[in-house]
Amino acid sequence: MNIIVTGGAGFIGSTFLNLMAPRFPDMTFINVDKLTYAANMMNLTAVSCRNNYRFCQVDIADMSAVEAMFAKYSPDWVIHFAAESHVDRSIVNPDDFIQSNIIGTYNLLEMCRKYWKNPERHVFHHVSTDEVYGSLGATGTFSETTAYAPNSPYAASKAASDHLVRAYFQTYRLPVKVTNCSNNYGPYQFPEKMIPLMILNALDRKPLPVYGDGLNIRDWLFVEDHCEAIWTVATQGLVGETYNVGGNCERTNIEVVQTICRLIATETGASEEDLLRLITFVPDRPGHDLRYAINAAKITGELGWFPRQNFESGLAKTVRWYLANTAWVTHIRSGAYLQWVAQQYSNIAGGE
Repeated sequence: MNIIVTGGAGFIGSTFLNLMAPRFPDMTFINVDKLTYAANMMNLTAVSCRNNYRFCQVDIADMSAVEAMFAKYSPDWVIHFAAESHVDRSIVNPDDFIQSNIIGTYNLLEMCRKYWKNPERHVFHHVSTDEVYGSLGATGTFSETTAYAPNSPYAASKAASDHLVRAYFQTYRLPVKVTNCSNNYGPYQFPEKMIPLMILNALDRKPLPVYGDGLNIRDWLFVEDHCEAIWTVATQGLVGETYNVGGNCERTNIEVVQTICRLIATETGASEEDLLRLITFVPDRPGHDLRYAINAAKITGELGWFPRQNFESGLAKTVRWYLANTAWVTHIRSGAYLQWVAQQYSNIAGGE
């Protein structure tokens, strides 16, 4: 079996490959990635020499390149992680999000429709986000039937791609499955995102910028738990169905930052009080959703998946990983990334 994993050099895709390629040596995993700024082949050193791993540098927004890839590898499954995903970047430059998240998804769907003649042996698994649902108030959770109400260019581009995937099931009976997940965190995450940005800034004694009053709430999901959920849905979920994946770990942004300060103090011997004084409240970003919360009862009840990490254990693992992988951090924080951070985060906070 050949499995194309789009965006496999990114944070979640590389975690998925590192988990699944060793576990299933009889399956060939083809990492398809454009290698944009957030991709890092260092994430894949554990699997890069495996006989069942391949790498193919392709921009999924290029239809001819996608077709050549399908012709070469004849994939049985597509696990579609590839996406521009940073909300702040989508506010500054929405075009990249339209190209990757909408056009790229369309190109993949079209090639599956062209090449797949036996639906029973194929799976197109579309990995999406809870941000498509918009914002919650103080109570309630997102379910699979929650109406879409995206509030950022990123969320809108993912909502559009979700609708395309479902339309290809309804119109062409393409064998699709969709998961919408809550905020991921863990090792290998690019440090423009909130948790790694706060960890690295705290280690460098730099300000810890927090949007608004810090009371926006997110449900946090450890990345390995998410990847296990994706595999569970790909192998056991029903075709045409959507499954919400959450960590059952709601925290305000300020609580997340305070927990990071406590963990770094514990791991390094630094003063927790000194770290907490680094917290800096900055103007809120446009369209900042107040609260996300996932109801994961469907995937738990029907497929038996549940998160194995709680927020405290998962965040402790994450902090220790960044402390132990200074070479990775040094590589990531060079070049264009530093320029982006200097420009974008001089006055505002890191996004979720």
